[in-house]
Order: sequence, then C-alpha cells, then structure tokens
Amino acid sequence: MMTGFPQTPYLLRAARGEVLDRPPVWMMRQAGRYMKAYRDLRDKYPSFRERSENADLAIEISLQPWRAFQPDGVILFSDILTPLPAIGIPFDIVESKGPIIDPPIRTAEQINQLCPLDVEKLPFIRKALKALRDEVGDKAAVLGFVGAPWTLAAYAVEGKGSKSYSIIKGMAFSRPAMLHKLLGKIADAIAVYVRYQIESGAQVIQLFDSWAGHLSPQDYDTFALPYQQRVVRQVKKTHPDTPLILYISGSAGVLERMGQSGVDIISVDWTVDMAEARRRLGSNMKVQGNMDPAALFGSQEFIRNRILDNIRQAGNGGHIFNLGHGVLPGTPEDNVRFFFETAKQADQLLKHSEQLLAVPA
Repeated sequence: MMTGFPQTPYLLRAARGEVLDRPPVWMMRQAGRYMKAYRDLRDKYPSFRERSENADLAIEISLQPWRAFQPDGVILFSDILTPLPAIGIPFDIVESKGPIIDPPIRTAEQINQLCPLDVEKLPFIRKALKALRDEVGDKAAVLGFVGAPWTLAAYAVEGKGSKSYSIIKGMAFSRPAMLHKLLGKIADAIAVYVRYQIESGAQVIQLFDSWAGHLSPQDYDTFALPYQQRVVRQVKKTHPDTPLILYISGSAGVLERMGQSGVDIISVDWTVDMAEARRRLGSNMKVQGNMDPAALFGSQEFIRNRILDNIRQAGNGGHIFNLGHGVLPGTPEDNVRFFFETAKQADQLLKHSEQLLAVPA
C-alpha cells in the first residue's frame, strides 16, 4: 500500500458502497448515560443544554466513546431539537421529563412568525464538528445528525414527548394545510442545518424521524415522506457526495417507503430481520443496524453470537453495523467494549465458525 496519503475512514468507504472485510461499527447514543465518564461530567454540568451547546463540553462528550472503544464513527453530541430556537421555537430539556416546548405551536399565526434558520445562532455546532475532525483525523468518520420534519413538528405541536401523538394527528386530520406549512418551514430549515453541519466537518449525516413509525403508511406518505425528500433534495443539490442515513423507530411497516426518501442508507431498527430488510429494500440500498440494544445485557457469548448472526444476515457489503436503537442506560461498559472488539474481528470470527462447520463430525 502507498504511504504518505490520507486514508478514507472505514465507515465512509462502506457508506459509499465499497465491499470491505468487515462492516464498520458505531452505536447510536454511544456517548451518554451508560458511561461513567459521562455521568461524572453530568454531575458537574447538570443542564443538558449546557452539555450539548457548550462546544468544549460537546467535544469532550463526543470523544468519550472514541477514546474508550475506538468506533468507526464519532457522532456529534447534540439533540435533534437544537436548531429549533434558530427558527423561533424555544425549548428546554428537563432531566427527568425530556424536552418541553412552551408554548407549543398550535396556530397559523405562530407558524407564520417562524423564520428561516439562522446558523449564526448555532456557532457551537461548527466549533464542535471542526474539533472532532481534527481529533479523529482519518481514523473514523465524523457524523452529524438532525431531526426530520415530522418528528420535529410533532415535538413542536405536542409540546413534549407523546405516546398517542393525538394533538399533531388531530391537526393533520382537521387542519392539514396548516401542518403542511409548518412541515415545509421545518424541512427548509433542516436542509440548511444539514449543509451547515457538512460544511463544518461532518462526513455523514443521520436523519432521525423517530416518531414517523407511529404513522399509518397512508399518513407517512402524506406527512413524513415528502418532507424527508424535500430535505434530501436540497442537500444533494449542494453536497451530492455526502452520505445520508435515515432512521425511524418502529419502521417495519414503512421500510420500503423509507427507501423512497432519497437517502443513501436505511438504518433498520431491531424489530425487522436484517436479511428480510435487505430483501425488502433491494440490493442497491445500503443498510445500518440492527442488533437489539437489550442484547448488551446478555452474556458475552450471547452478544458474540448476535453480532455474528446480524453481520451474516446483512451480507458482504453495504452494511454499517450498529444497534437497532440507542444504547440503553445501565448497559455494562465492558459489554459495549466487547461489542466493538467483536465487531472489529467479525471477518476472522465468521471464517473460524465456517471452518468449524466444515469439519466432518
């Protein structure tokens, strides 16, 4: 191999379609509460918004799992609601309750008052992403992320987390034109935010439409998919080579529709068999996922078997190994370390297991 030239990060190579010896591996929510280093820092800085909007703290937290486990991807520590104040929707995050938007967005007048995204109000994002690129170099890909329009609108309209989504669905079914206007404004703002993250150093962007899995397929086609496409179209117009990933929790019913969004990679949650997901999405679509996060509470033998089974199901090429959702609080750090070590040895472990199966009894 020639030396003296920078290497392309392993995750970025997979995201661009290269066939590799093993899939790259990172974890959603890999920076967070399960790590003692994070909990110690949280005790010192109890405000989530301070931790995520103070660039120095966000950098430190983003790098905690990188230093501990050397994943193939380092994702910015932030929140999907972070850009909302820059369009005129203030929010707070209460440690025990989650995000609160007060007043929630319920009227046409409130929607009319929303402004285009002002990236100058988000300087900590640029500082953090630039620093992450400098720190990890070409050893890992730096990921940015955003919330997708439906999910951000749901937070804005509900005013907080929800189990029924009755308020935003009530708006969708009784005042659809008003909701479409809100979704369009959010989509245009998020497209600007994605481009800002890319220009600040993000090499891959993951879109979280976490709550879109609670829509019927018909309503997904009306209120989620068109606005995912609107974001993707605008981003691809200026940054066609930056891979985009789409994740939806509870996505089994809309998996094929996710593939119509225009993204490069579909992140599959753990409720879908990975081999089935690949068949449903087609051979041209790359995938990410999808081990059950709760599997990390199992024995290391169990974890190893689940990792190898998942990678075997996904097949060779076009796969980024990940959990099917974020790593859970209370997950043993040793098991997270074992997860990364095993995934990085997957090619040798799979070959060894095949050799054992080939030996006559």
